[in-house]
Amino acid sequence: MSVNQLKQVKTREEFKQKKVDGQKTVVKPATEKASKVKSAQKASKAENVNKRIRIRLIPIWLRIILLVVFTGVFMLAGAAVGYGVLGSGDPGDVLKASTWTHIMDLVEKK
Repeated sequence: MSVNQLKQVKTREEFKQKKVDGQKTVVKPATEKASKVKSAQKASKAENVNKRIRIRLIPIWLRIILLVVFTGVFMLAGAAVGYGVLGSGDPGDVLKASTWTHIMDLVEKK
């Protein structure tokens, strides 16, 4: 609605609410509809004024790549800690293929 249309709605509402007490004219406060229209106008103006442009420090595509890389790094670190500290082996052996074939043989029990 335009501003003029809102003013007309307000004046119609006020016109409907006028009461004549002898020679005095009493105007009641605006109805809920008119106050809702005013609050909607203020809210839309506030949204336009307070709208911020968001500039990301790290782009989303880079976040996804970093997630994949960090997941791999932490999986290797976890395997090294598990094999070296808990399994009392050499943490560097986690990177050897012979270690993984030995682990798979133990799991499958051929």
